[in-house]
Amino acid sequence: MSPAVDVAVPCYKYGKMLPTAVRSILDQEGVDVRVLVIDDSSGDGSADVAHRLAAEDDRVTVRVHEQNRGHIATFTEGAVEWPEAAYGLLISADDALTPGALARATALMEAHPSVGLVYGNVKTFHDDEPLPPADIAADPNWAVHEGHTWLRRRLVHADNVVSTPTAVFRTAVQRAVGGYNPETYHTSDFEMWMRFALVADIGFVGGVDQGYIRVHGSNMSAPFEREDAGVRALPQRLAALLSAVDHGRDTLPDAADLERRMRRTLAKEALVLAGRSYDKGRVDERINAQLVAFATEVVDDVTTLPQWRSLRVRQALGPRFAPALSPLVVTAAGRRVRQAWRDRRLRLEGV
Repeated sequence: MSPAVDVAVPCYKYGKMLPTAVRSILDQEGVDVRVLVIDDSSGDGSADVAHRLAAEDDRVTVRVHEQNRGHIATFTEGAVEWPEAAYGLLISADDALTPGALARATALMEAHPSVGLVYGNVKTFHDDEPLPPADIAADPNWAVHEGHTWLRRRLVHADNVVSTPTAVFRTAVQRAVGGYNPETYHTSDFEMWMRFALVADIGFVGGVDQGYIRVHGSNMSAPFEREDAGVRALPQRLAALLSAVDHGRDTLPDAADLERRMRRTLAKEALVLAGRSYDKGRVDERINAQLVAFATEVVDDVTTLPQWRSLRVRQALGPRFAPALSPLVVTAAGRRVRQAWRDRRLRLEGV
């Protein structure tokens, strides 16, 4: 008997992208799927697209909100309240699954009952481009991480490595950890994955692509990709991480130390972002002041950080001369090298 997976697809004004997402779910082999499209009062015809998809396949149902409820309530409805199958997935209407993704994820969880969440690699594509070929030819490799160990890495590195369209969950665990947190509005998925790690192990499907992420101008993440991205994103990441620490204080004996290290990681990142503006010769004093203020607020003594001293040197030199100090790590080539190593680490270790 094939594993059953309930897949919720929240949709807000993504009607033109919805067919790609839904078809990628219905075409999954080796699993029994149901799809729920939740139109959050788009008012642009997205609901009509959803109803047409439901008319074409009885595995698809549609809910249309009369009033917009926002993504936190909609995500909770789709991931926590609706699923009845043993496994579930919440995937945005602008993303998609690769062939076989659900079978690979559920196979890992069937083999390892302690795993509550499985994620994997993604491939990006742009706006109206067709889905690019996925890397699925190789045999997948599995990694199973003890939940608290995985969570400690997330806290120390202050990073989210889980791509939402690949995050297949065990429904019983999802219900146990509860709904999405409105206090982490733009990092609610990150905060959710860390709550999973408090009560269950985390699985990773490596060696293949598990999902697609569409890059377009209407992405919810678009405001975090502008010049002031750090100013916007860092406080949201802090909120998610602090929430995870609070949830884990009774079960993580080193919670206080983890919080201290997490705060230092974020403060260092803020100062590095400010310093890079001098290396590029493009300094926005308003943004830099906000980054420095953030770093100062999250650690006890920001002046003890080496990144603080580095920033002060660049400030003294000014944007005209600071680029002369620019090391490889802040050049475009250096960023590509570091990204390649990060991608390699994620693919090999699943962390």
